[in-house]
Amino acid sequence: MKKFLICALALLLVAGCDNPDTATVGSVDTAFQLIGPNHKIVTKAFNDPKIDGITVFVAKAETGGIKGGLGLAEDTSDASIAVRQTGPLRVKENLKDSEEIFSEKSSLLFKHMHVVRFWDAEHKTFVYLVYSDRVLSGSPKNSISAVTAMPWGTIEPDLGPLVTAP
Repeated sequence: MKKFLICALALLLVAGCDNPDTATVGSVDTAFQLIGPNHKIVTKAFNDPKIDGITVFVAKAETGGIKGGLGLAEDTSDASIAVRQTGPLRVKENLKDSEEIFSEKSSLLFKHMHVVRFWDAEHKTFVYLVYSDRVLSGSPKNSISAVTAMPWGTIEPDLGPLVTAP
C-alpha cells in the first residue's frame, strides 16, 4: 500500500508540471471556488521548435476546485490559438507535414491538448491547429492560426529544408 501511495503521489506531481518550453503570459479567473484554485483561462507562449521567428500563443481553460488543485480534474476541450511572426523566419530542419509541435495533458491519464503545424506551399503559409483528444473519443472543438512567410524588415525568410512526407 505504501508503494502505491508513493507512485500515486509521483504521478500527480508529474501531471501537474508545466511544459518547460512554455511561458505563462497571464491568466484570468472565470469562476470562484470556495476550496482550491478558481477555474481560469491561462494563456501560454512558446516558440516553434523548428522555425526561428514564430511564437505560438495558446489560451485554454483550466479546472480549479479540489480536483483541479490536486491535478485530478479533466479540463474542457476549449482552447484558442494565435501565432505570430516575432523575428526573421528561419526553418532550422526538415518539417513533417501535420507535425505535432506541442502536447500537454488535460486530465490525469487520458486527455491531451495538441498543437500541430501544417505547411501550405501554395500560399507560403504555416498553419497551426490546436485541438484536444481522448483515448476513446476526441472533441471537434479546435482553433487555427496562420503565419505567411514574409520578410522581417529587409531580411527575407529562410525556408531552407521545408516539408517532407510524414
